[in-house]
Amino acid sequence: MPVMMINNRKVEFTNEKNILAVIRKAGIDLPTFCYHSELSTFGACRMCVVEDDRGRIMTSCTEPPRDGMIIYTNTLRLQKHRRMIIELLLASHCSDCTTCVVNGDCTLQKLAKTLGIKDVRFENNKKKLPIDKSSDSIVLDPNKCILCGDCVRTCDEIQGVGILDFAYRGSNVVVAPAFGKKLSETQCVGCGQCRIVCPTGAITVKYDVDKVWEAIGDPTKRVVAQIAPAVRVAIGDKFGIPKGQNCLGRLVAALRRIGFDEVYDTNFGADLTVMEESQEFLERLESGENLPLLTSCCPGWVKFCENKYPEFRKNVSTCRSPMQMVGAILKEEARVNPPADGRETIVVAIMPCTAKKSEIKRPEHFTDGVQDVDYVVTTAELTSMIQEAGVDLATLEDESLDMPFGIASGSGAIFGATGGVTEAVLRRLVNSSKAEDLEAISFMGVRGTEGLRECTVNYKGKELHIAIVNGLRTASEVLEKVKSGESKYHFIEIMACKRGCVAGGGQPFPVVLSTKDARLEGLYKTDKRSLIKLSSENPLIDKAYNGILQGKVHKLLHNGHSHENH
Repeated sequence: MPVMMINNRKVEFTNEKNILAVIRKAGIDLPTFCYHSELSTFGACRMCVVEDDRGRIMTSCTEPPRDGMIIYTNTLRLQKHRRMIIELLLASHCSDCTTCVVNGDCTLQKLAKTLGIKDVRFENNKKKLPIDKSSDSIVLDPNKCILCGDCVRTCDEIQGVGILDFAYRGSNVVVAPAFGKKLSETQCVGCGQCRIVCPTGAITVKYDVDKVWEAIGDPTKRVVAQIAPAVRVAIGDKFGIPKGQNCLGRLVAALRRIGFDEVYDTNFGADLTVMEESQEFLERLESGENLPLLTSCCPGWVKFCENKYPEFRKNVSTCRSPMQMVGAILKEEARVNPPADGRETIVVAIMPCTAKKSEIKRPEHFTDGVQDVDYVVTTAELTSMIQEAGVDLATLEDESLDMPFGIASGSGAIFGATGGVTEAVLRRLVNSSKAEDLEAISFMGVRGTEGLRECTVNYKGKELHIAIVNGLRTASEVLEKVKSGESKYHFIEIMACKRGCVAGGGQPFPVVLSTKDARLEGLYKTDKRSLIKLSSENPLIDKAYNGILQGKVHKLLHNGHSHENH
């Protein structure tokens, strides 16, 4: 096995693609701004430089490991080099750290402290640029950008959207949309993946916290929350709770302490989605029209489809997303059975997704002229609300969700993982909660983290070809093959974010691969421990169909034409 010498210690390596990976394998946390294992190697920030035994300085992220190499990671030359880089970055950086949204989470701030930067010798002569707040989902502040290029590569390489790029030259370089456009004037889908990789506060979530606080403090309003599946396995990150642990019970307790009147589960909406989407799929199979059926849960994907593949819009399921289904039902319930005190019902959705902020404003998500979900608060925003309220999530005892929308199946829980929608729909079609049948579905290829996974299912003698896609660039590649006739599918699940909602643009960061995997495992554990495996076995589903949804299934659960038979 090949061996390198790192700081006078022998370190074996195998298939590591660069020196940086070998160094981290050796337990040395070499700082980086521009390196992400899922992106192309850029080598721009120069923070990961190392020195070899001949005094050569090289970027460890771009240099492949070789047998016999002698590498040093913290010589005096390297220390001076890194400190100078940080000092120069700070000199051209907006210095309102104490009021910055990412204060305490900023990589630049952390490295400045780690490297002992006490003073900046250089004057900041950069002209202050306008902040772009035009998007419903994210805010772009060029004054805090360090030109690492992470957002540019993510938008292009992972999402295939290419909204952001480097503009101008020399000291005037900025990261921005082309032609000086604002984000709202581009084909940005609001997925927020650029925000996840941004090491500073240059790209942040469009915060709606103040509006929610105002609603909570208004005595004329009844403020109701719904919690998405991926939120419960990520909210604990900032409270010292192990990665991926399901914190639903503690989160419910925290929301009540904050001042929410009632707390429900978006997973209930996921169960409804399974029921409706399964029915819609079977109807399309029978008619042979508008196949493949494309899922509709992810607003980033739906927007991407409208922008780039309008010819596939008719293939997208007519089902509303689980969040919108729950919002519509809660507003309808308040209309049919208004609160005795006459308060107006305000629905706040706690989501892992920044694109949900624009989804709620789409015209099809207004029922009888009333907006179904009033505000979307991301996991990151909720973290700040909990901290502002002085609540320690880690010390709270579990509390249960409110009824009648507080029970969900394991099928609803796995919606937050890539492949979860497909797995839940297949469970519905097989219509068996036997352990061996559930295991067979989970092992047929629906689970995993690859950008594209394919499986074939025999349903009543017919071979159904299914694709599970995460990441919009991969979605584009799949749809191009469908257009050309190279690939034929009956059902395609598409999520904009790699690994699904667990890595949504509104989740706490940094989101390294181990964190994403822990969150996925947390959702699958929730499913495993659930007493109810199938959406059809949720007793509240029948109650809803025979109650609040009776005669209103199309109106409350769908965007387009659908049948009322279930």
